[in-house]
Parts: sequence; structure tokens; C-alpha cells
Amino acid sequence: MSLSLSMAAFALAASISPGPVNIVALGSGARHGLRASLAHVAGATLGFCLLLVVVGLGLHAVLIRWPSVGAALHWGGVAFLVYMAWKLAIDDGHLGSECQRRAPSAWQGAAMQWLNPKAWLAAVAGVGAYTGGEQPLLWLFTAIYGPVCFVSVASWAWAGSVIRSYLSEPCHMQLLNRALAVLLVISAGYLVI
Repeated sequence: MSLSLSMAAFALAASISPGPVNIVALGSGARHGLRASLAHVAGATLGFCLLLVVVGLGLHAVLIRWPSVGAALHWGGVAFLVYMAWKLAIDDGHLGSECQRRAPSAWQGAAMQWLNPKAWLAAVAGVGAYTGGEQPLLWLFTAIYGPVCFVSVASWAWAGSVIRSYLSEPCHMQLLNRALAVLLVISAGYLVI
């Protein structure tokens, strides 16, 4: 298998698997539709690519030197996941609610990646496995990862938009939101253990 194909396979496995960003994309697609969710998708993609580059250019060395920074990021990510779960759990399920009128923004998508422990693990593991500290390989990995990440997160938003017609009843949307909240809490739980 070529290095590029191996990088693409890693990017696909890391990007399409369930995680906080994908769960939010699914919920956004269900609530707002695919088109409105693409800003979140693009922001999440750009946010992850920036994270990948920053890790590849040496942030991992900072985290090794100052473990308290890594610990703060870890616990901040856990707190963020719990906060997102709480917001989903208390949602009233009405698709036209004032508080949920707008889909998540590109900035929110990008920020989610920086608070997402799954993204940090993927960035550190990917950089370690594929770049060997060589910047040309880092740029190649980032160039491959970007489109794969976009399509992966967008597929979750698309899946949400497909089930949107089944969620016109607030009780159905509440069930989806609460199921997504449980998934986020489980994600946070794995990070605490």
C-alpha cells in the first residue's frame, strides 16, 4: 500500500468514526438540513487541519515538556463534551425553537476540534505514524486529511438531514437529542477512566 493511500485510510477511519464533532453534525443535519450544516463541517475540517499542522510543527513537544497543559486540554475537552450533552438533553425538540434557529457556525466547528480529545489523539497518532518530523510529509498528510475529513463529517450531517422528515414531532427530536447526549456522555466517560 502506498504512503498516500495509507494516510487516506487513517484519515477516513479517524474522521468517520463517531465522536463529538460528528454527533453535532448529525444533530445539525437533522435540525437544520445539510446545506445549513456545511459551515460547521467546513469549520471542523479547517480546525482539524490546523490542529494537525500545529501538532506536526512541534506542539506535541510542548505537551510532553509541560504535562499540565495536556491535562488542562484533556479536562477542558471532557467538560466541553458534558456541556454539549447537557444542551442536547434539555432541548425541547421543536425544530423552530428560537435558541436553535441557527446551525452551528464554522467557528464553532473549528473550536470543537480543538476541544475534542478524539481529534487530539488522531492528530498526535497520525503525525507520529506518518510524518517522522518531516515537514513535506506533514503537508502531504494534511492535504490528504482535509478532503477526507470534510466528506466524513459531511456524511454525518447528510445522515441527519435524511432523518429530518422523521423528526417533525418534537418528541422524536427529543429522543434523538437525548440519544446523542448519552453518546457524548459515554465519550466523556471513556476519557475519564
